[in-house]
Amino acid sequence: MKTAVIYARYSSDSQSEQSIEGQLRVCEEYAQRNNILILNTYIDRAMTGTNDNRPDFQKMLKDSNRKEWNYVLVYKLDRFSRNKYESTIHKKTLKNNGVTLLSAMENIPDTPEGIILESLLEGMNQYFSAELSQKVRRGMKETRLKGNFTGGYILYGYNVENRKVVINENQAEVVRYIFEQYSLGVFVKDIMKSLTAKGIYNHGKPFARNTVYNILKNEKYSGIYRHNGEVFENMYPQIVPTEIYEKVRAKINENQYGKRSVEVVYLLRHKLKCGYCGQPISAETGTSKNGQVKRYYKCLGRKRQNGCQKSMIGKDYLENLIIATTIDELSKPQNMNSLVKGLLKIQEQQSNGTPILNLLTKEKRQTENAINNIMTAIEKGVITNTTTKRLKELEEQQENLERQILIERSKTAVKLTERDIREYYEQSLKLEPQMLINFLINEILLFDDKIEIHYNSPIKISPDDENNQGFIFYSKTIKLNSIQNIIVIMQI
Repeated sequence: MKTAVIYARYSSDSQSEQSIEGQLRVCEEYAQRNNILILNTYIDRAMTGTNDNRPDFQKMLKDSNRKEWNYVLVYKLDRFSRNKYESTIHKKTLKNNGVTLLSAMENIPDTPEGIILESLLEGMNQYFSAELSQKVRRGMKETRLKGNFTGGYILYGYNVENRKVVINENQAEVVRYIFEQYSLGVFVKDIMKSLTAKGIYNHGKPFARNTVYNILKNEKYSGIYRHNGEVFENMYPQIVPTEIYEKVRAKINENQYGKRSVEVVYLLRHKLKCGYCGQPISAETGTSKNGQVKRYYKCLGRKRQNGCQKSMIGKDYLENLIIATTIDELSKPQNMNSLVKGLLKIQEQQSNGTPILNLLTKEKRQTENAINNIMTAIEKGVITNTTTKRLKELEEQQENLERQILIERSKTAVKLTERDIREYYEQSLKLEPQMLINFLINEILLFDDKIEIHYNSPIKISPDDENNQGFIFYSKTIKLNSIQNIIVIMQI
């Protein structure tokens, strides 16, 4: 007796189990009429047919390797796939396992004419899917043009009534308060404390920092909604006056929490640590009462009120001090001579042959051979999901290897003289301080009365050390005798 499994699928959450029940019923009736025994069913719920990323579909393909049944029975071919290319590949996989795909509603004969009919149906299914997607996008755009709500999460401060977004006056007052306070220079943490003190909560909990910032950054509160480059002004009623919104947006762009300024570079970012509590030192910006912008470094532990009393220190003062000290250390004859000698030795070793380049070249040849083997198999008709996936992986690996080979070859393309290296390190710290700070400095510990700079070794200075680069070879301590003057300067 012939055996089969049933594969059933519906596309979206708007459909239901009734769709699956109908597919199963039709497939079972077809099996009875044709004397086929159903052994199992595979069902994917709310899964699109435009790709094969479906759990039960993949399980069905894998189970076909056991060759325990003769057919996969579907209600219609579009339940199997709406992608003509993927459908061909997966039918080939089933065929290799001795399994045939059957459609209960589409009587496709096992003849040359049947092949043409099946191909036509698959093309129509893919066309229908693409057309439906286009209609959905067009319908959503029309909904926006009419000012109707398109679904999804509704913003704090609004409600939805009869498909229209309307203002929730109680919440809108809170939104206006947040914008007004921030525009006056009140910090977000103080706004949060004020809301909690007034007994104003968000879903029963105090307002979180991210929630407040998301409110401040959301353009919909000014009455503007953007989607795919288009502007809609009739969807969200304006809660915040345009003048206040623009003022808030300008302040956020200039001094946003956690955002790096595009105009000002903090050279020591990610290098600083508090010598007292061990917390990172973060870059900070503030504005004095007269409108002057102050930039400084501040301990995150003190900022988070963990009890640390580390004083903040001015950005320009600290950076200039670190750069001057590093230039001074680098200029010492013993350090410069050691650096130049080590780099010349590394350059000489690379010019004599690079084991890494040889290894990469060998791996590239192996990858090319593997690709050629798969292409030969495909030309012979062996096309499976596994071979397609493996071919893509090998091509990406080949591209990556070619890029690494070019990098390795470029390392030996130009030879530097001792004078070139010496002049480079004497001048480049002033010209490119960020690059050399990242390269030479491992960590900086800040205290109120001193600074400890821990330097990296850019070369191998110990013949017994096989893992040389990144090795901390010495530290420099700077005494700060005038720290009170620095603090006075930075008070805002």
